[in-house]
Amino acid sequence: MRPLLDEIEIAGKVITADALLTQKAIAEYLVNERGADFVFTVKENQPTVKRAIAALALRARRCDAETIEKGHGRLEIRRIWCDDSLKASVNFPHVQHVFCIEREVTYLKKGLTTVEAVYGITSQSTEKARPEKILAQNRKHWSVENKQHYVLDVTFDEDRSQIRRLNGPMVMTCLRRAAISL
Repeated sequence: MRPLLDEIEIAGKVITADALLTQKAIAEYLVNERGADFVFTVKENQPTVKRAIAALALRARRCDAETIEKGHGRLEIRRIWCDDSLKASVNFPHVQHVFCIEREVTYLKKGLTTVEAVYGITSQSTEKARPEKILAQNRKHWSVENKQHYVLDVTFDEDRSQIRRLNGPMVMTCLRRAAISL
């Protein structure tokens, strides 16, 4: 992540990342060295932080913000709960808020509903970290991610690639991503 971001002006911006990049060193780099904020997803790679957020039982209270979208045969409701009580005690640098996002998806033709909850952290101050804004930042992160994966999965049919030996898979991945960039 660092070599990529070193080439981009990110001061004053908000960088979103999924759990793979939820690392203390990356948070320090973004805030201290680059003057940016972060919104990170917290999963099993940060078990202490995840347990601390889960212990708040945020979903037991009324949500702080909600969005409802209908399209592609689905009804999607996203709810967010935010809390700043852990900022002094959570073992992760620069955390100002923790949050829980619940995604409730109803597949209209099947009548099937799924509910998923994820946790997150942000370095944004109270003035910047309005629940609606964090929810929008998280949604935008996944829309970018999903669009790139769609191109890789559908256009390049990456999942059915037969290239499995030596450096072949890595080389092809680099070529596909270079093609997307062009």
